[in-house]
Amino acid sequence: MRFNTDEVKGKINQASGAVKENIGRVKGDPVMENEGAGQRASGKIEAGFGKTRRKVGEAVKDLGDKLGK
Repeated sequence: MRFNTDEVKGKINQASGAVKENIGRVKGDPVMENEGAGQRASGKIEAGFGKTRRKVGEAVKDLGDKLGK
């Protein structure tokens, strides 16, 4: 299984957002905490989009292989 760029970027955004969110929580900075939560959420969406795109690509390739093309 190979990850595509959307999945990788999404996972990176999820991780950075979680770190930023936790730092904001520890520092008592609600703006930073909310920014981190938003970044984490958008990373989750981006990674999900990438996973869907990869799965569709794999399905198309499998279908092509079954049809002998």
